[in-house]
Amino acid sequence: MYSNKFDILDILCDKKVLYAEDDEGIRKIIIEILELFFSKVVSVENGLKALKELSNNNYDVLIFDVSMPKLDGIETIKKIRKTNKKIPIIILSAHTEQEYLWKVVELKITKYLAKPCDKDTFIKALEQASLELINFNKKIIIHENCTYNPFNKTLDLDGNSVKLSKNESKLLEYFTSHINQIVTFNKIYYYLWEFDAPSKEAIKFIIKGLRKKIGKNIIKNIYGIGYIFKNLPQK
Repeated sequence: MYSNKFDILDILCDKKVLYAEDDEGIRKIIIEILELFFSKVVSVENGLKALKELSNNNYDVLIFDVSMPKLDGIETIKKIRKTNKKIPIIILSAHTEQEYLWKVVELKITKYLAKPCDKDTFIKALEQASLELINFNKKIIIHENCTYNPFNKTLDLDGNSVKLSKNESKLLEYFTSHINQIVTFNKIYYYLWEFDAPSKEAIKFIIKGLRKKIGKNIIKNIYGIGYIFKNLPQK
């Protein structure tokens, strides 16, 4: 499917990860690895802070310890899965008892890794999360003459390959994960630029570029609020 693991991990280059771990030493080591692959790495010390962070910001991958103060990893993931069934979640835990393993089966965990975990094993878990993010390289149908490949960030438009810019591909992926939902200017600001958001004109410029490539009727204006991405056709 892919030629090597570096290609697979390239999928993470514009993604954000939230890492929850109460052990400062372990947290520092894991963060150093995560920063090699993700565009943004945010860490917290417990499950309550993780839930608060998720309520305010969007993330693509979650990595949680099990034993944390205030709210442990298992209970945190249970709460997350009530509203988000798809986000890849990796667990790093010192617990390998069967009771813990049974608890996570129903939570759709990408990988359960026992501490201490070597770097190669951890990277393989990141590869698996990468594949989940793109649904094992499944192309996204934009309309009958246009599909999007999230792996190489290109459109197949009437049989021609069209390359998207980093912001175009990132915004298109955000839209396709929020079909028929109103996406506000503020959400787009944070998702693309976080705290260094430029003017509204910058968003309009990216939207204009996308419309030229995928068609002007796919992304609809919601005056004064943002945009809505029309429902995608089913295979």
